[in-house]
Amino acid sequence: MKKKILYSLLLIVALFLVYVAYVINNPVSPLKTVSFLENSNDITITYSAPFKKNRLIFGMESESPLVPFNKYWRTGANRHTMIKTNTDLKFTDNILKAGEYSMYTVPGKNSWDITFNSTNAYFGISQPSSDMDLFTISVPSNSLEETIEQFTIDFIPSPPGGPSSSAIRLRWDLTEIVIPFN
Repeated sequence: MKKKILYSLLLIVALFLVYVAYVINNPVSPLKTVSFLENSNDITITYSAPFKKNRLIFGMESESPLVPFNKYWRTGANRHTMIKTNTDLKFTDNILKAGEYSMYTVPGKNSWDITFNSTNAYFGISQPSSDMDLFTISVPSNSLEETIEQFTIDFIPSPPGGPSSSAIRLRWDLTEIVIPFN
């Protein structure tokens, strides 16, 4: 009888370990990395990319959205969104020195606040200490005509022969945010 209980417990533990390994290797919001190489800039952004799944993504807190307006958002899922750059980047009048930083947002209906923070902690449930914030910029929120199912971050390179300004672009659901830098 004791052997049956022991074997049953071992089977339960083994099944649990298989489940944990599956969840770790197949996250609901997969980890993504995007890179940007232009001139001497080498920038990498790492983030977790959740899916819409028929949910209300952005909205007033009373509407129960996944990401309420005017509240901290880690800008993805699971962990902080991290930006790493080998050169100094200029965002409006602010300089982000070469290094690795977390980036979080406070979405609004018409504009978003984007904050660069010196922490490199990866777990993103709670807002990083504001004492470690480097600077915050505001950018307008744009509406898209077609739904973006999975949260996406990418880069918009500067146009050939145009101004020397590139941008980080965030898109999800019917919302697009463009964060210019040079």
